[in-house]
Amino acid sequence: MVWKIDWRASVSLLGTMLKYLALTMLVPLVVSLVYMEDVWVFGVSIAVVVLLGVSLERLDPDPDLGAREALLLVSLAWMAASILGTIPYLLAGLGTESTVGLQTDSLNVLVGSVVNALFESTSGFTTTGATVLGEISFERHSHALLMWRQLTQWLGGMGIIVLMIAILPEIAVNGAQLMRSEAPGPELQKLTPKIAETARALWLIYFGFTVLLVGILYGLSLAGIADQNMDLYNAVAHGFSTLPTGGFSPQSRSIAAFSAAVQWVIIPFMVVAGVNFALFWHVLRGEVRTMLDNVEFRIYTGLLAALFAVLAVLLFGGAVPETDPGGVTEGMTANALRQAAFQIGSLMNSTGFATADFAAWADGGTEAQIVLLFAMFIGGSAGSTGGGIKVIRWIVVLKAVKRELYSTARPEVVEPVRLGGNIVDEDAIRGIMAFTLLYIVLFAFAAVFIMLDSARIGVDLTVLEAISASLATIGNIGPGFGDLGPFGDYRFFSNVTKLLMVVLMWLGRLEIVPVLALFVAGVRDR
Repeated sequence: MVWKIDWRASVSLLGTMLKYLALTMLVPLVVSLVYMEDVWVFGVSIAVVVLLGVSLERLDPDPDLGAREALLLVSLAWMAASILGTIPYLLAGLGTESTVGLQTDSLNVLVGSVVNALFESTSGFTTTGATVLGEISFERHSHALLMWRQLTQWLGGMGIIVLMIAILPEIAVNGAQLMRSEAPGPELQKLTPKIAETARALWLIYFGFTVLLVGILYGLSLAGIADQNMDLYNAVAHGFSTLPTGGFSPQSRSIAAFSAAVQWVIIPFMVVAGVNFALFWHVLRGEVRTMLDNVEFRIYTGLLAALFAVLAVLLFGGAVPETDPGGVTEGMTANALRQAAFQIGSLMNSTGFATADFAAWADGGTEAQIVLLFAMFIGGSAGSTGGGIKVIRWIVVLKAVKRELYSTARPEVVEPVRLGGNIVDEDAIRGIMAFTLLYIVLFAFAAVFIMLDSARIGVDLTVLEAISASLATIGNIGPGFGDLGPFGDYRFFSNVTKLLMVVLMWLGRLEIVPVLALFVAGVRDR
């Protein structure tokens, strides 16, 4: 039997989605009108995306999605969003030029610009937060372009598909299949009888937390508690990148550009972003015990607390009293606690914000960096906006390994894997094992490739830096170590490596399996 995919149905619905994606560009267009910068850039971008969307929509007037068509639509949607997201960068023409090698001909310069723009756009939509724009400043980049950069992360956080299911009836018909392909984590929890209502509930919670953070940040500035750098523009920009665990900032020094008060406010919101958003729906319905009894939530918060404690101890010996941008001098203990809480909250949830250059930590630096690397491997919760392997998968993997060891010693005993008192389905266990293996294999392969290709172009990359580069892209984390640190960038890599990283970011956001499943959809069953 040959499996076939009705690509016209998938591409037609993709066209419908692109029309609505174009509407989101109205946000940076309004910003461009306020600051009178790059108005034509976003006017042209909207026109191009709408025209393409209308053209694709006509391929199939009555699309019908099956399971394979749903996989194709999800994969194409994220790919198309990343590609079309490059238009404003390319039209603006700033910060996308290639910096690798001696670019002596226009073709190399053009290719380098396109690759860099694709890297930046993909990093945004996949909420990775890695950048190739170099020094971020309003002198080099317009307010509108940087706001588009922030907005791409917010759109990618809860998911483009989930948003479209919430607002488009024609897509909501096949919403369950689509959300299952896009949702981060091994399971999809249906909160309401209709999947469109579930999508709307998740997006409203996500939107509510974003508005709350923006209001607090701007309120602190108005009250004089935070430094004046946190104006309305910056409050909105960082709201757009905190809840999706994105990590982009219009400030070159990330959150280190702001006072300690701002940093303390952002920490709990990064933690919230790593929690399964379905649990907040239960809390709003008065079912607080549902969250408190959730196994993944308890282990997630326990890991955060444990890693914070270890890192704080390591930093206490080497942390130096600093003066924050607000002019308030902290003691050694307060500084160590703030730095530890922020870095763990940021990297475990794949946010990528930073308040210090952890790549340059000296006293206790190596041990501290190992703690951060471990946090990057864990990831957030299933159903959150965090990246990585996810806490729930690690729980199931460890329980399954424990069962295998027990069964080896006592083969006559049949011991199921239990989670919160419930038996985990064997198909789910196999799926989690397959994902985890694929994730580790791809991560390892990419790390080796990055190191070899960097050596080819004369870039001296350490093993730790190569590992962090691979993990930061496939885990949608953003910063790594060395020159890839929180205040560094990815410009020095070759175009080949950058394209590999684009694929890693794409695979990481869709959690590998839905994309790879497309390659076996056309294989003959034997």
